[in-house]
Amino acid sequence: MPLDRGRAAGLAIAAGFGLGSPSMAFDPSYAAPAGATIFFERRELARLFSLYGRMVAAGEWRDYAIDGLREAAVFSVFRRASEQPLYRIEKRPALARRQGAWAVIGEGGHILRRGQELEQVLRFFDKGRFRVVD
Repeated sequence: MPLDRGRAAGLAIAAGFGLGSPSMAFDPSYAAPAGATIFFERRELARLFSLYGRMVAAGEWRDYAIDGLREAAVFSVFRRASEQPLYRIEKRPALARRQGAWAVIGEGGHILRRGQELEQVLRFFDKGRFRVVD
């Protein structure tokens, strides 16, 4: 007995294999794969490198490191390559709705500035707001 295609499609949808299946619907609880890392977007990197270039020209920074971790992307700047980072600029998307996704963290691990937007956080480095003391 040949199977009616319309009936077969109806059975497939009823069984959960079609356009109406819950597995194909948008699932807001979906999490990124376990091995996924957070990283900077191109415009964010351009802004970070612009700041880095300005600070190198001023003689205050000498080296940098970029890390893409599971929960954060980190741009670290150093006075010398063999030291602890002078500053860490972190992007933590999980904190975006709470405290802000962006933070500037000092040498001792203290959060110096936190905010929703990168530009807002990078104002910490504007000329005249701080001075590096040896």
